[in-house]
Amino acid sequence: MLSLIIAESSLELVPRELQRHNAVTSYCRKMGKRPSEVLLDNSWHFGAMKGIENEIKRGRPDIVHFCLLEACTIPLYEEDEITVYVHTINDQVIQVGKKVRLPKSYHRFAGIIEKLFLEGIIKSENQTLLTLKDMTFSELVDKIKPDKVIGLSTEGKPSTYSDVAKLCTDDSCLVVGGFPKGHFADSTKKRIDILLSVDTRPLEIHAVLARTLYEYEKTIFM
Repeated sequence: MLSLIIAESSLELVPRELQRHNAVTSYCRKMGKRPSEVLLDNSWHFGAMKGIENEIKRGRPDIVHFCLLEACTIPLYEEDEITVYVHTINDQVIQVGKKVRLPKSYHRFAGIIEKLFLEGIIKSENQTLLTLKDMTFSELVDKIKPDKVIGLSTEGKPSTYSDVAKLCTDDSCLVVGGFPKGHFADSTKKRIDILLSVDTRPLEIHAVLARTLYEYEKTIFM
């Protein structure tokens, strides 16, 4: 089946060096949580994040939420034709299980992901829903062993959604960026076989993902 990687995702707990910042501690008092237990979120922690490494690519867990809702609420996922992974900016990988119903509410989603970062696994009674492991993007590609890795980026060769979909097969890996600004790191680009751009404008990644997966669905079901 097709593999999807949401790569270098802006998803992490508040790093140790920011946990004593007033923007973080005041937010945590309101939430009743420790600074080490909450997601780094630019909406709340903007003041603390100024000047940190890779600032423009961090603090946007909502992007991952949007992308996962797009990928895990469509026929392609329901029919077990796609496997979904989230690779984080800190080289951790979340694998989404089969038939997982992710919360539509961002606050509930954030709570589940915070628990995942702390415990490494989210289970229901009979099913593993989410798992978290330390893993680089390159290691994840080695694990998947795709016949080709197709990346979507404004730095890529001009293409279209339908042409990208035609390149995808059951053994391919589609890669999109899970960050708000910037480009894939060189270490990521080295493992991408075909880098394509589907629009001249820098669109929101969840919109790009939705259109691409719909075009791929048409090659499978229509």
